[in-house]
Amino acid sequence: MLRKITLGLALLLALSACQDGRYAGSTRHLAPIPPATLALMSAEGASPADPILMRAYKKESEIELWKRRADGRYALLKTYPMCRWSGQLGPKTREGDRQAPEGFYAITPESMNPNSSLYLSFNLGYPNAYDRSLGRTGTHLMVHGSCSSQGCFAMTDEAISELYAVVREAFAGGQRAVQFQSYPFRMTPENLARHRADPNMAFWKNIKEGADRFEVTKAEPVVEVSGGRYVFDASGDGPTADAVARKQADDERQVTALVANGTPAVRLVYEDGGQHRAFRETMTAAGYGLGEVSRPEALAAGPREVAMPAQRPGATVGKREPVRSTAAPKLPGTGVTEAERRRLLETFAAAGDGRK
Repeated sequence: MLRKITLGLALLLALSACQDGRYAGSTRHLAPIPPATLALMSAEGASPADPILMRAYKKESEIELWKRRADGRYALLKTYPMCRWSGQLGPKTREGDRQAPEGFYAITPESMNPNSSLYLSFNLGYPNAYDRSLGRTGTHLMVHGSCSSQGCFAMTDEAISELYAVVREAFAGGQRAVQFQSYPFRMTPENLARHRADPNMAFWKNIKEGADRFEVTKAEPVVEVSGGRYVFDASGDGPTADAVARKQADDERQVTALVANGTPAVRLVYEDGGQHRAFRETMTAAGYGLGEVSRPEALAAGPREVAMPAQRPGATVGKREPVRSTAAPKLPGTGVTEAERRRLLETFAAAGDGRK
């Protein structure tokens, strides 16, 4: 009984944290979980009180909600389309860069904001231990309502109302922190092959280690930081480590085959982030029905694909190729001069290093 009272007090304190006061007194944070979502939980043999886990993908503009079943394994419950995220693919490095973060984060009861000016929100906990180890800066990185983003994940008011309720009930059931895994894209061999020359690839392959452990075990990976890297389940059992290694080796073989078959190396360049196609197809220039939409003009064309230098056969995925001086004819089929391409690549490299 004492433990339940303590948890209840902690949740009440959390619901008063991170408030801007504008909507104090609102009851929107008490909205129940919709019946259809409750039915999905029941079908998986789970209850609202059971732990949850979330995974976000920028390129696909989706957030997955996973629920832990009675056997301890997580099952995919629902996938929410993102209405807006800002910046580019790649991690957040500094305050004001408009980047939505990538990596492994923890949502706590103290992160919940029932009085958010963006309907409802919860803080991802950026910068985490990994970010701090690299001297990265930034505050108030959220998942929230509306369709406006300055480094956050915006989901519309309706979607955040549901997800907020799911998180709230998991905390009420005793979960102390919800793991939020944030990725540039789904870690498929196809995506890895296409983005193999991106300057962020070394970091992406590091967070893929955590993604692979989750895919193999369907259990929340234990996350630590050492030597400027994420370390996952450092004291894990041998059979699990072997299974993860087999998956990683198979993925690498598929990447190698895709590259050998001519999959081009590209970098996606966004005007300023993106949104799920479900919103793009229905959004007017004024964002009708979505509330405020940040920089709608930046969403109109979608990302541009920029060809990256081809790598030598057998080169390490993610290793940056040097930019060589050449004459300035236009590259076949791109309409971009070699000088322009070099300038873009230097900009990309600097952005990946956090220098610009």
